[in-house]
Amino acid sequence: MATAAIVIIGDEILSGKFAEENAAFLIGELRTLGVDLKRIVVIPDELDDIAATVTEASARFDHVFTSGGVGPTHDDLTMAGIARGFGTTVVRQPELEARVRGYWGAKLDEANLRLADVPAGAELVYGKDQVWPVVAYRNVYILPGVPSLFRRKFVDIRDRFRSEPVTVARVYVDADEGQIAAVLDAVVAAHASVKIGSYPRFSEKDFRVLLTLEGRDADAVASAHAQLVERLGARVVRHEAPAST
Repeated sequence: MATAAIVIIGDEILSGKFAEENAAFLIGELRTLGVDLKRIVVIPDELDDIAATVTEASARFDHVFTSGGVGPTHDDLTMAGIARGFGTTVVRQPELEARVRGYWGAKLDEANLRLADVPAGAELVYGKDQVWPVVAYRNVYILPGVPSLFRRKFVDIRDRFRSEPVTVARVYVDADEGQIAAVLDAVVAAHASVKIGSYPRFSEKDFRVLLTLEGRDADAVASAHAQLVERLGARVVRHEAPAST
């Protein structure tokens, strides 16, 4: 089961100048693809922080997605930070340089060539868009911070991350968590491969707790779901049968 981390890079997010949108988008995408998201981190535009955070995530998870800090200005430090973290240098990638020059033509500013600077040894990952690739270094995919560009670039390469689907079920319960804890403990103990979450709700009219069941083994999720519904009995307001996401 593939795992992933998201590293959001940008002083503008931490200061509240802009609301963070990319992690929220990627959560849903990774879930649909069957990738288990394990961590989301928001860090400033600081070389050492980028270096340490990205390399740590790279060592722990199968895929790392960065957002932000990619561009031609002084605060675009992601490429340099990743290079520092992996002990390499930043180089001007000839293929990217040609694309940058071709895009701007006679209107090219020298600063725009920084868009062709990548960690030495980086891979250019192409999807349907054969003009602008995603830059990847090892298992780190370096994406822009502008939400529209982030989404477009990820969607273009999303199929390379596709894994087994997750089966999900829900049970809506009219009871307090304490009243159902013993039943939950028993079902959890009997279904080690199923993640069961319990979430109190205080503004709903017909139920007080939402139970979610998730797992790769569809039969195990179905079994746990059936046991919960049976053991909770009349406390169950309604339930949603297991389905793949």
